Amino acid sequence: MNKKKAISRLNPLFLKGIAHRGLHNDIYTENGLNAFNNALKHHVAIELDVHLTTDNRLIVCHDENLIRTTGKEGIIEDLSVEEIKNNYRLLDGGEVPTFQEVLDLIDEKVPIVVELKAYRKNHKPLAKQVLKELERIKDKKNIMLISFDPRALVKVRHKGYITSLLVTCNHEPDYEWIYHLRFLFDSLDLEDDMLLEKRVQRYHNRHLVNCWTIESKEQFEKDYPNCDTVTFQFIEPKYIQERLAQKQ
Repeated sequence: MNKKKAISRLNPLFLKGIAHRGLHNDIYTENGLNAFNNALKHHVAIELDVHLTTDNRLIVCHDENLIRTTGKEGIIEDLSVEEIKNNYRLLDGGEVPTFQEVLDLIDEKVPIVVELKAYRKNHKPLAKQVLKELERIKDKKNIMLISFDPRALVKVRHKGYITSLLVTCNHEPDYEWIYHLRFLFDSLDLEDDMLLEKRVQRYHNRHLVNCWTIESKEQFEKDYPNCDTVTFQFIEPKYIQERLAQKQ
C-alpha cells in the first residue's frame, strides 16, 4: 500500500508519536492501566502487546514471562486470566490488564498499536482472538496491528486494519528473509538503526515507516527525518508531538 493511502486509513494522531507500552515511568508500570491513563491524559497514541492465555483470552504484557513487570515468575501462555488476576500484580500495584479492560479504558479516545506476541507457534489462535476482541471497534482507523511474526499478520490482513511488519537488525538472517515480505503488509515498523539503509530509504519514499524505540531527544532528531512517526518512551510527549507536526 502506498504511503498516502495508508495514512488516509489511520487516525492522524498516529503520526504525532506513539507511547511505547503506554506512557510509563518510575511510577507507572509499562502496559498497565495507570500507564495507559497517563497516555490518555496527554492525548497520545498508545502501543501495547498482547499474549494469548490458556482460556483463550488476551493479556496485555510485553514479555511472555510476568517476572519483569510483576516480580513473580509465570509464562502467560501457561496461565488463565483468573490465575493471573489472583496471583500477580504489577509493580505499581495495578492488575495485569486484559485487552478488553484496556479497550474499555481507552474507548477509542486515542488510537492503539497492537503488537501480536506469538509464542510456541500460536500465531493462528492469537490472531483469531485479536480480531474477535476488536469486533467492538467503531472506527478501524484507531487500530494498527503489528508483529515480528509475519504469520500472525497474514491472519489479520484484509480485515480493515493497517498492518505493519516489525523488523529488527539484531537478527540479521531473520531480517534478510523477512525484509522480502515487506510488500505483503501496509507498512514497516523498523528499529532505528536501520533507517539509513538505502533499501529502507527507497521503501520509505513510497511507503509508511514507523521507527522504534526513541528514548531521547537526540535520538529523535537523528531519526525523525527518515520515518513518518516514532514509537517513544521516557520523552515528554509534547516535544514529540510538536516536532512531528512540523513535518506534516
